[in-house]
Amino acid sequence: MQRMTLGQHFAELRRRILWVVGIFVVAMIAGWYLSPFLQQVLTQPLLDVWPDGELLYSGLADGLMIRFSLSVLFGLFITTPFAVWHLWAFVAPGLHRNEQRAVWPFLVLAPVLFLIGAAFAFYILFPFVFGFFIELNNEAPVPSVLMPVATDYLAFAIGMLKIFGLAFQLPLVLVLLNRVGILSRARCVKMRRYAIVLIVVVAAILTPPDVISQIMLAVPMWALFEISLLFMRDEKTE
Repeated sequence: MQRMTLGQHFAELRRRILWVVGIFVVAMIAGWYLSPFLQQVLTQPLLDVWPDGELLYSGLADGLMIRFSLSVLFGLFITTPFAVWHLWAFVAPGLHRNEQRAVWPFLVLAPVLFLIGAAFAFYILFPFVFGFFIELNNEAPVPSVLMPVATDYLAFAIGMLKIFGLAFQLPLVLVLLNRVGILSRARCVKMRRYAIVLIVVVAAILTPPDVISQIMLAVPMWALFEISLLFMRDEKTE
C-alpha cells in the first residue's frame, strides 16, 4: 500500500468532511418537509394517554423554531452514521488488521444500542411517565387548565430519547475498557454494589424528579451492567 503524504492526508480529510456536510444539508432540507410528521410522531405518546389534550404555542415564532429544530435533529440523525463511516474509512488504513477487527463491532453496535434505548423510552417509559403526570395534574386541588408548551414538551421528549440512547451504550463502554486492558472483569464484579449505587444516582440526575422514570432508567442500566460482565474477558493476573 502506497504511503500518503501529509498534504494528501489533509486533502482526503477535507474531501470526507465536505461529503458529510453535503449529506447533512440534504438531510436537513428533507427534515424541514418531514418535520410536521416528526412532531406528530413525537407527540403521539402524550396524546395516547391524553386524547383531548392540546399543546400551547406561546410565541409567534414557536412553529418556525420547532420546524427548524426538528429539521436539524433529523439532519444530525441521518448524517451521524455517514460521519462515523467516513471517520472509520479515514482512520482504518492506519490500524493493524487485528485492531480493525476489534473496533468495527463497536461501531456497528453503538447505533443499534442507541436505537434500542430510544425505543425503550418511546414505547415503554413515555406511556407510564406521561400517564402519571396527566393523572397528577388532573387531580390538582385547585381549578387548573393543563396545556403544556409545545417547545418544552418536545425538548423533554427528545432529551429523554437521547438519555436512554446514550445510557444503553454502557455495555460497549465497559467491554471496550476491558478489551484494552483498563478494566478487568474481576474488578467489575468486586465493585458491583458501588456500580449499582452509581447507576441509581445517575438515573436520578438524568431523569425528571419522579420515581417512575428514575426506576425505568436504573433497572435497564443495571441489567446492561450485568450483561456486560458476560462479554468481558477474565484476566489471569491482576
